[in-house]
Amino acid sequence: MQTFDLGAESLRALNSSLHALKGQTNMTEWEVINPKGAHAIAAGVDAPVDITVRGSTGYYCAGMNKQATIRIKGSAGPGVAENMMSGTVIIDGDASQYAGATGRGGLLVIKGNASSRCGISMKGIDIVVHGNIGHMSCFMAQSGNVLVLGNAGEALGDSLYEARIFVRGSVKSLGADCIEKEMRDEHFLIVEDLLRRGEAEGKAKPEEFRRYGSARKLYTFNIDNASSY
Repeated sequence: MQTFDLGAESLRALNSSLHALKGQTNMTEWEVINPKGAHAIAAGVDAPVDITVRGSTGYYCAGMNKQATIRIKGSAGPGVAENMMSGTVIIDGDASQYAGATGRGGLLVIKGNASSRCGISMKGIDIVVHGNIGHMSCFMAQSGNVLVLGNAGEALGDSLYEARIFVRGSVKSLGADCIEKEMRDEHFLIVEDLLRRGEAEGKAKPEEFRRYGSARKLYTFNIDNASSY
């Protein structure tokens, strides 16, 4: 276990050490203590390592994550896991606005609530929120899945492309071009998988969720070119 104390060492030193871990490494277990809400903790990591941050973080923690598993033992500020490519980010507390924005892959798990604009412009990431999500979540979301065990705020899925949204609770309002859609067998399987990977097994059943998606009225859509949008 590599322990890094941000009360005694600089954030630049931490991120430089993590960025130096290219490809395979035997330094696979990292612990960050005394984060004190610092910004960009463990941003840009590209290695198969496990990082535990013991406390709450500021802006852009785990941004651009690739391969790593990053666990935040607290809450996260705006832009957590922004532009994430792969790997896993797990937040024990709440997440501020635009969590998982533009994420292209991997899994983001928020065990508390997420604020506004969760998953905006997401491009393949999977997001599991154990609590509620705020207004304008999934705005212009292009692909990937969002699973919400609680409620959703106003204008959910505004200007949505092909991302799937599953909500267990109430939705205050739907955004432009977002509609409720039928839950088919393949969607129940997706929800079951997300509950398992999102550490939410036993908290909800797949049949308790409703699916929301694009009405495809705001853009020229061709299913053969879906991966290009």
